[in-house]
Amino acid sequence: MARIVFIGVGDVELTRRVVSALALAPLLRGELEIVLHDDDPGRLATAETLVRALDAEAAADAKIRSIFDRRQALRGADFVVSQLEVGGFEAILRDFEIPHRYGLRQTIGDTIGIGGIFRGLRTIPKLIELATEMAAQCPDAWLLSCTDPMAMTGWAVHEATGLERFAGLCHAVCDTHAYLADLVGRGQDEVSFLSAGLNHQSFVLRFEAGGRSLYPDLDAVLATDPQLNRHVRAELYRRFGYFPTMSSEHTAEYVPWIMRHSEETARLGVPVEEYLRRVGKSLHLYEETRRALSAGHSLLIRWQHQEPAAAVILAMLTGEEKEIYVNVANRGLIGNLPEGCCVEVPALVGSAGMRPLAVGDLPVQLAALNRTFLNVVELTMRAVLDGDREHIYHAAMLDPNTAATLPLPAIESLCDELIEAHGDLLPQAVRA
Repeated sequence: MARIVFIGVGDVELTRRVVSALALAPLLRGELEIVLHDDDPGRLATAETLVRALDAEAAADAKIRSIFDRRQALRGADFVVSQLEVGGFEAILRDFEIPHRYGLRQTIGDTIGIGGIFRGLRTIPKLIELATEMAAQCPDAWLLSCTDPMAMTGWAVHEATGLERFAGLCHAVCDTHAYLADLVGRGQDEVSFLSAGLNHQSFVLRFEAGGRSLYPDLDAVLATDPQLNRHVRAELYRRFGYFPTMSSEHTAEYVPWIMRHSEETARLGVPVEEYLRRVGKSLHLYEETRRALSAGHSLLIRWQHQEPAAAVILAMLTGEEKEIYVNVANRGLIGNLPEGCCVEVPALVGSAGMRPLAVGDLPVQLAALNRTFLNVVELTMRAVLDGDREHIYHAAMLDPNTAATLPLPAIESLCDELIEAHGDLLPQAVRA
């Protein structure tokens, strides 16, 4: 029986997608133990009710338990699915409201930028703590992290703990592949894709059918659709030659040319402070899920693009090998990005485990964009691992959007205000 532990179950939709896929797998009927953990008793109770409903509807006959003690929950795990949210909505609100007063505009704020830096400062220590507990309680388990900012947390976990059975998992690459195939009128099974880079800043390097590039077909579609042409992703594709795998809302704040210019955000349709609206929708979805459970409505998802965490677990448990995009330590996988940083590449996953595939060098202009992104990632990670407050300032000063908007004294003042506002959510060493 495989023991799958969910750490942080406030995101009911993620839990629903992963458990639905596992519960519907015929080979796993009666073979699953699902353990749920969260620091919030209310969220934990809702998640257990949801998982029991999904199990009953799928007739999966899984063993289901909620355990409030995390070490006990981890004991004997085969897979740990982590979705950590440190500080909740109040912390996210501070990440937006305080920069807003300085004139610094953000869209999502979960990856780099000021929001990503402070989310990283809150989250890195907690994920390292989880990985350290796993070494004691379930040393052979896989940590499957769905936690942002993934490039920061993944690099930090590898460096601080040496955990090898780690993969960050995000649906952006597979969603983009489906989107591009649909744009050019192809089924996904007709198209050969290769994407690589960093989480939230990967690029589609190969987009082919029958040995022919489909990029000219994409160009023709974009040329006839003014609305599609006015997206940030299309803008970067035109300038850099390869299509980004992350949404335009995210992509806009990783570069210096868009967020500070109102005319550009208007031209490219960038929704400023979009993440606050998404968090509001997520809170509404949580309440909707509770009401649906109370009313006995069906919540099992039978038809879906498989959530990457579920795809990894299914491939390993059933032995049906799949290519899945993962975020792992760069051990020669991308030649012109730093060794050891956390990169996004395809991997073959099956009963033998996970084998990330070497991509080689990225086109030089893409590697340059990624290295700019990694400056912020590495300095935030170093702030936590070295306990060095100065690196928070350095990360913010080198962040493309922040640096394009604010002078150095304002950046330092903004960081000081956020450090004070977040208080003990941040490591003690960087608050001194």
